[in-house]
Amino acid sequence: MKRPTRDELAAAHGRRIPDRIAQDLKVLFCGINPSLYSAAVGHHFARPGNRFWPALHASGITPRRFSPEEDVDMVQLGYGLTNVVSRATATADELDADELRAGGKTLARKVARYRPRVLAVLGVGAYRTAFGFPRAALGLQDQPLGNAVVWVLPNPSGLNAHYQLGELAKRFAELRHAVG
Repeated sequence: MKRPTRDELAAAHGRRIPDRIAQDLKVLFCGINPSLYSAAVGHHFARPGNRFWPALHASGITPRRFSPEEDVDMVQLGYGLTNVVSRATATADELDADELRAGGKTLARKVARYRPRVLAVLGVGAYRTAFGFPRAALGLQDQPLGNAVVWVLPNPSGLNAHYQLGELAKRFAELRHAVG
């Protein structure tokens, strides 16, 4: 995958990338919103330093380490990719509470339409705001979203220094064991 230029990154602000989604998935992974890098190249979790793809493999969710260009192949394994907010920004701090809440409503409609068994939201702060659960913690949530079990995982962005790859893989593996 060719690295985008500075101009391509700037042009990606506000751009959207398509969901990788299908009916009856095992897990629908939901990021906060696309990075400018992801929007510029058109693939989920594409920014160098993002630990999503390494964590999926290290946790045993995927049989090998996938690259962002292979995000379309995830559906064949029973996994989908979407975001709470679809527009790309340089950082998630550019999103306000109203936009996150509106994204939560859109996500609820997607879950109702596609019926994944589990919705895995990657970012506890975004989940708290989008769904109005200010005390939510990582892991299995008490409240389902429609018929989907909700699981909250740490944000795998390289900008999130609180969780290194080993801890992310451990959290992703907890989800894998719960899904079966």
